[in-house]
Amino acid sequence: MFAKRPKPLLSLPKQQLSNPHFFFSTPTTLHTPLSSLPPRPSINQTKQAHAQIIVSGLAANASFTGHLLASLALSPSTPFAYSLSIYQTIQYPSLFASNNMIRCLAKSESPRESVVLYSCILGRNLIPNNHTYTFLLQACSKALAIYEGTQVHTHVVKLGFCEDVFVRNALIHLYSACCWVECSKRVFEENGHCRDVVTWNSMLAGFLRDGRIGDAEKVFDEMPERDVISWSTMIMGYVQNGQLEEGLECFKEMREKGLRPNEAILVTVLSASAQMGLLENGRLVHSIVDSLNFPMTVSLGTALVDMYAKCGFIEQSKLLFHNMPRRDISSWNAMICGLASHGLGKEAIALFERFINEGFHPVSVTFIGVLNACSRAGLVSEGRHYFKLMTEKYDIELEMEHYGCMVDLLSRAGFVDEAVELIEKMQALPDPVLWATLLGACKIHGSVELGENIGNKLIQLDPTYDGHYVQLASIYAKARKWEDVVRVRRLMVEQNTNKVAGWSLIEAQGRVHQFVAGYREHERSLEIYKMLETIGTRIAEAGYSPKISSVLHDIGEEEKENVVKEHSERLAIAYGMLVTKVGDCIRIVKNLRVCEDCHEASKMISKVFEREIIVRDYSRFHHFKEGKCSCLDYWKLKHDVTLEVNELIHDIATCLEEITEQEVEHIHQIEVILTLGSSRTVLEFLCVTKVKKKSSRMFVAEGAPRYHQGHLLAKELVTRGLRTTLITESAVFAMISHANMVIVAALAVMASGSITAY
Repeated sequence: MFAKRPKPLLSLPKQQLSNPHFFFSTPTTLHTPLSSLPPRPSINQTKQAHAQIIVSGLAANASFTGHLLASLALSPSTPFAYSLSIYQTIQYPSLFASNNMIRCLAKSESPRESVVLYSCILGRNLIPNNHTYTFLLQACSKALAIYEGTQVHTHVVKLGFCEDVFVRNALIHLYSACCWVECSKRVFEENGHCRDVVTWNSMLAGFLRDGRIGDAEKVFDEMPERDVISWSTMIMGYVQNGQLEEGLECFKEMREKGLRPNEAILVTVLSASAQMGLLENGRLVHSIVDSLNFPMTVSLGTALVDMYAKCGFIEQSKLLFHNMPRRDISSWNAMICGLASHGLGKEAIALFERFINEGFHPVSVTFIGVLNACSRAGLVSEGRHYFKLMTEKYDIELEMEHYGCMVDLLSRAGFVDEAVELIEKMQALPDPVLWATLLGACKIHGSVELGENIGNKLIQLDPTYDGHYVQLASIYAKARKWEDVVRVRRLMVEQNTNKVAGWSLIEAQGRVHQFVAGYREHERSLEIYKMLETIGTRIAEAGYSPKISSVLHDIGEEEKENVVKEHSERLAIAYGMLVTKVGDCIRIVKNLRVCEDCHEASKMISKVFEREIIVRDYSRFHHFKEGKCSCLDYWKLKHDVTLEVNELIHDIATCLEEITEQEVEHIHQIEVILTLGSSRTVLEFLCVTKVKKKSSRMFVAEGAPRYHQGHLLAKELVTRGLRTTLITESAVFAMISHANMVIVAALAVMASGSITAY
């Protein structure tokens, strides 16, 4: 690309070679098209100046084209092809022009080409300077070209540029970017007098990128001066390494020193607030954004949308999203995922359809949000539809997360066999998380045998992870198989694993308070437990009865009740009742799933004390209000209804066996078939009774149009030669008065968790 030149540099006339202004002339000091450019011109401004140079007949002047390249190198975005076309018009490129071309390449999508250009510079007997190596090392950093970078380092040493602070900074950044932190440290320590704030920041970033928090803190504490980049690097380092509280404390310290944060800091702190569920902290950052008049950029707006959604204030999240001046795909993904986590499945799907209609192309994360929305709201048919749509229409490769969403959706809805089949048909090796999801469904639906098989398989795959033991023990406990519970817990001890302690957070009075089950070390512990007793008494009077099936110990009923009432979220709620005003919303963040008893208790507390309680567990949000939960008890009702439906199926099957051929002859002509969910039972009935094609007429009611079950059943009956009419829900009651038999098929539950009967 750069090797072919019309003439080598050494063939230039001697008078030009001896003129120092030939390489470093500064035409911008004169009144030229370049002199009117701002310090960091846009591409359009640079192109306009270029056009004026051509019109003025100055295009052949190498000095002008060199400075034109310098302007391009300073632009926020530098088109590689345009820069190269300008450079190739220079017959004898100077070092100044070549350095700026290297700088342009370093910012482009082809940074490795700068190494080729550097070779051309050496081949033309030009002597590189400190700018050459600074830009060249920046290019190597972007390309993660550590092999080429180390060679450049040897040239730096040979030519004596080790003491140049800009070159040293570029070297430290190179080794840090390529995870050679010890090399960065060596360069940093070589000359303690040759450092500026960028040097310290580069070393700080290197340690944080490598996860060496202690070393980073030491560097941060020793810095002679800190700029906003120093604080930004430290705060982001804490958050990216999972030390969220330390990141927020660092931000607080920065504010106390009166420094103005940049956008990167605000986005990072919003992310930390979102992950911890700290609404008040997030609101504080939002107020800083407004008070400092930060423009609502896409990244800042998306961070705010995400924060409010993850902190339980979904209405504010929706408002911000709709008021954003500009959105990109990450903004849409954040909103879709936020709606999904709050169980607003229909809204999430509607937003996805709007997203498509506005011309956006979904990516992998988009469908994770959509499938999660279907799972949380029990939209089984929709979930199947979008799962197929991913590959068939958008050609998105299925990832483990997508399978996980579908397994969760199917298993929660009671289609455990279909979930198992989906896992077994996967081309990739199933992730243990998929089997763990299925194991959780076995607990909900009481599938002891399948749960036992999956649990043992998971324990073999990862014998050190406690979660699998706990889930399996919970399944046994629910089935009152106490000997198996003891066996699993003993196995946990033998494998040196223990149950991860559940905790709950509540943000109150400017502090974050964390509780674990039975915690009594809080400064207001006596008041908390007194409030807990008050709560227990009042909700018991209102009809609350403890659900103790989740207690993994074979102990007395009263002892089990004492265990569940001291769960971490109950303590957090009690504390929230103490420190908030009457009627205020109480917000809790929990690291594990809310247990069945705490779920029931929270509903009752919200009703008795007239409080809204919002709990974010590791799976979703639960909005408790007026004795109800936003999840509509979907996870619990599925199990209860499945038991009832299984009994119904058994009764139907028993009846079918007793139907004789003679009785079939007397089946009346009009049959009304009402379906809810799968219609397999109806078809089995028709097959067993051998209904004669000419003696019966079928009327199929479409009770839930979006499931299309009635339509599918009617179509199936027609293919079997039966006269079939599909009627609307409103016509059912009129038809019942003329019917002689009603067959109800109920193998699934509506999305709302309710069963509709006619």
